[in-house]
Amino acid sequence: MPPEHTATRYASIFRDGLFSDRVVVVTGGGSGIGRCIAHELAALGATVIITGRRQDKLDAVVAELRADADRGAAEGGTADDAPVHHDRPRFDQRVFDIRDEAAVADAIADIVRVYGRIDHLVNNAGGQFPAPAQLISQRGFDAVVRTNLTGGFLVARECFERSMQQTGGSIVNMLADMWRGMPGMAHSGAARAGMLNLTRTLAVEWAPQGVRVNAVAPGWVASSGLDTYDDAIKAMIPTLAGAVPLKRLATEAEVSAAVCFLLSPAAAFITGTCLRVDGGAPLAPLHWPMPDHDNSPPFQGFHRAVLPEVLRKPEDP
Repeated sequence: MPPEHTATRYASIFRDGLFSDRVVVVTGGGSGIGRCIAHELAALGATVIITGRRQDKLDAVVAELRADADRGAAEGGTADDAPVHHDRPRFDQRVFDIRDEAAVADAIADIVRVYGRIDHLVNNAGGQFPAPAQLISQRGFDAVVRTNLTGGFLVARECFERSMQQTGGSIVNMLADMWRGMPGMAHSGAARAGMLNLTRTLAVEWAPQGVRVNAVAPGWVASSGLDTYDDAIKAMIPTLAGAVPLKRLATEAEVSAAVCFLLSPAAAFITGTCLRVDGGAPLAPLHWPMPDHDNSPPFQGFHRAVLPEVLRKPEDP
């Protein structure tokens, strides 16, 4: 997996203009998988509003989106072929904490005021810290559950009440590989399992309004988030691929492609489901040999992807 790309545009497998004139909110869009999703949606014509808690990170991604759109237009591409609305930007950001109910309500109301509606929501924001369950305080447990479950519920509820209830739409919630529990991250595993049940529940409750609700559960992903862990976890990360039948980690673009599919018209009859992007890791049995191989070439669609430092080898530039 190369540390970075030289392409100038996102190489999505989906057709140009797929999300033209669609307004999409991506929470946690300032880094990692959320940043990649925002780029793919933008390349496919969407008006993209990213959210997060840090203004500088959001500003940097919005600047990337605008630069790519300008470059695409200059090259005669279709990256900026979405209808132009002179009273609103095509790429935008909102700074707020998804755990703050009032802040969520204000931000979503403002997005609907400026853009008229919200067609799609990618509930990507999340976070956790590694610790054995016996060492997790109530405060720490609550913080992770609020980030990975309560916050996603608040954003989805506000998008539904203020827009999708009238206009329809689709939501994709981000989960994780928690099918065999999450030893070392009990708080995150509990929250992600709750989000799966919430996804199924909302898919039924909101179906009469034309709203589809699905989830994507990534396994181990070669994303910038890997560099945020402490040294003990970092030492383990290079060994993770050995536990995956496909013998590698996912790329951010492979997760983004799953999200875009579930948002797209091709998934019009799919709701309440979870698409796992994990290389078969939860299926790996202890009794069955899994020889090393390099027969699973990754999909490298994200032109701005950079290999995390923790996965770099000495020969990487």
